Amino acid sequence: MAISWSLWAGALAQGLAFAFLAWGVFLAFRVLRFADISVDGTFTLGAAAGAVMLLNDFSPVMALTVAFCAGAAAGSITGIIHTRFGVADLLAGILTMTALYSVNLRVMGRANINLGDVPTIVTPFVASLENFWETTLERVLKDFIPGFSLSLNDFLWFSVLLVIVLIAWLVFALLLRTDYGLALRATGDGPAMANAQGIDTRLTITAGLALSNGLAATAGALMMMFQGLADIGMGIGSLVMGMAAVILGESFFGRKAIPFLLMGVVGGSILFRILVAFALQSKLDPNDLKLATAIFVLAALTIPKLALVRRFTKRNKADASGVTL
Repeated sequence: MAISWSLWAGALAQGLAFAFLAWGVFLAFRVLRFADISVDGTFTLGAAAGAVMLLNDFSPVMALTVAFCAGAAAGSITGIIHTRFGVADLLAGILTMTALYSVNLRVMGRANINLGDVPTIVTPFVASLENFWETTLERVLKDFIPGFSLSLNDFLWFSVLLVIVLIAWLVFALLLRTDYGLALRATGDGPAMANAQGIDTRLTITAGLALSNGLAATAGALMMMFQGLADIGMGIGSLVMGMAAVILGESFFGRKAIPFLLMGVVGGSILFRILVAFALQSKLDPNDLKLATAIFVLAALTIPKLALVRRFTKRNKADASGVTL
């Protein structure tokens, strides 16, 4: 089977973009213990807001900033509905997600937006590196990797997103070590104890959901730029993808200190997209991708537990065989 370098580079780039979504899901579900499904709507909101900004000649950095702020605003609404009006967390997320469908249509003005040749985050690097790529770097890679064939655009998407994710990982890891981050973790671990320590859990939950959905919206804006398209349905299933990345990261990379845990989530996001790319490379019917996704997540959930049970059983047998009466 011939290697599709563009497919695998695209999978890596998408895995890096979805890392922001995975971080948002991780923050809501693992840190705050909040069942927030509004990310399905804020993912699309980020793509919609970012696309409109780009079409109005704003810079990609400004588009990403506005996308994050829009997602944060939507997430804070979920938090307010839950903390101020006493609505259950799951229902609060459903209400926000449902409302965002109409909001996203209003923002875009139609069901989808094609960006065309609008500049993205990689555009400034194309002109400056094109000559170096064709004359030097591409030739070096072809010499070391037989059959290597990749466009500069694909290479830049992976490289630029890798740098962005590393910077965001450092900032996010440091944030969770601050007093604000400790308050978030304390609120998720024990709201009653957090209140007893003087933490305003209502404010903390609202701020945490704002950050969570802001990250999800950033992922939507990055995917919009990568695909060159914003669509009203692109957020469907984003919660499942985010949870899959978190589960894969925890299953295969372990639950360690916060910086390693956050990097494990990134690894889970990349691994998930690689599995999807492998399914496409194997000529899987695109209609079966959702089924394959469910199988991937199920395997990530069950395989580590089965291995743990097997080790526990072997240890018990060994202990029993060493017992003397």
